[in-house]
Amino acid sequence: MGGEKKKIVAVLPKGGPAAKNPKYLNCVENGLGLREWLESLGHTYITTADKEPPDSELDKNLPDTNIVITTPFHPAYMTRERIMKAPKLELILTAGVGSDHIDLHAAADKGITVAEVTGSNVESVAEDEVMRMLILVINNQWDVPAVAGKAYDIKGKTVGTVGGGRISHHVMKRLEPWDVKRLYYDRHQKADRFDKMGVEWEKDLNSFLSKCDIVTINVPLTDSTRQAPKLLVFNSNLYTAYPTCERDEEVLPRRGMFNKETIGKMKRGAYLINNARGAIVDQDAVVEALKSGQLGGYAGDVWPQQPAPPNHPWRHMPNHAMTPHVSGTTLDAQERYSKGVREMLEAWFEHKPFKEDYYIVREGELAPQYR
Repeated sequence: MGGEKKKIVAVLPKGGPAAKNPKYLNCVENGLGLREWLESLGHTYITTADKEPPDSELDKNLPDTNIVITTPFHPAYMTRERIMKAPKLELILTAGVGSDHIDLHAAADKGITVAEVTGSNVESVAEDEVMRMLILVINNQWDVPAVAGKAYDIKGKTVGTVGGGRISHHVMKRLEPWDVKRLYYDRHQKADRFDKMGVEWEKDLNSFLSKCDIVTINVPLTDSTRQAPKLLVFNSNLYTAYPTCERDEEVLPRRGMFNKETIGKMKRGAYLINNARGAIVDQDAVVEALKSGQLGGYAGDVWPQQPAPPNHPWRHMPNHAMTPHVSGTTLDAQERYSKGVREMLEAWFEHKPFKEDYYIVREGELAPQYR
């Protein structure tokens, strides 16, 4: 930007001994591999894991910071309050995919650009989801009779994905040789993405859920998926309609797209995998469904709050395969999203546009999936 020097703050997890591996980029110590380049251009680059308000290193630096880099794996929650305390903030980048930890409406109001490295996590998350399906179906644990009493083959099962995006496509692609029936639910048919693989479209969520032995969630966390749906009937057809919140208003109880009623529409004993976002599901409804047997298992790496507190019920519920948020941050994925962050910074410094699908907030407008 004509020699203008920027202050950039990246909020990343501490790597500890793992940071000795130079390929482990998503950590404070290795700073997404950006430090040498940024400092050679004269920019100030700060990396910190300290993000909890009100006295964190992030908060202390916000008043004169121009660019914030966050990550879904150690999210710095960029609330309206924080954004208002950052008068020089012009750009927020997500190193990875999913910018729901940012108040997008506040960013839009302030004219701040928000972008992420769209597609950088696709292969990693898809492979992780298939792994979690197998863990749940095989019922992996140390007690042999307990395993044998609940274990199944995945062959012959019906596997469905909620959402018709990139990750859903790659999950279905990886299941192609496994002799399973594959379905996807989306508001719109994605024939070019799924038909040639033999994956069938279900336009009604309840019908979709009733057919699936395994359901995997692959939709973003938005005002729509975060809240319980209203059920509307037009001409004897059931539709799911979601309210749109302009800010953070409590239009409906925040019970998630997968709440008690939604889970109740699933086959009894079906398995649910969620590597999308924790708040898409009602955490208490999941625990209740596992205890009652309505769900045969629940797996994922995303939590309503990250990092999850030690007493979170998902840590202790039966038949789960939960981990910290790791599926989109393999070393391969880190290379992809670190490269994407550098690509966007280079463009920003030179007043050039980003790739169109990287934008989440641009010139006061939210990307369609967040509206």
